[in-house]
Amino acid sequence: MAFGTQELVIVLIAFFVLFGAERLPKLARSIGQAKGEFHEGLADVKKAGDTTEEDLDRGGRTEVAELTEKAEESGVDVEGKTPEEVEDEISD
Repeated sequence: MAFGTQELVIVLIAFFVLFGAERLPKLARSIGQAKGEFHEGLADVKKAGDTTEEDLDRGGRTEVAELTEKAEESGVDVEGKTPEEVEDEISD
């Protein structure tokens, strides 16, 4: 069964009776904001998809966590150093 114009009119009338006309713009604005936030989150998840798979390949660890673990095994202190500096010390 399709949702036609008569049903839409009935729903709008019921909404106006229950909530009043002054709340309609607020509701529409908050629905629009929620939709925008949803699409932002969806874009973030799509963008982070590759790094998540790489983290899973490393056993659920991030690159920094893996580097820190390698440094501890090599006896390198990581305190106050950038990841590049730690990599250089591990390779030396």
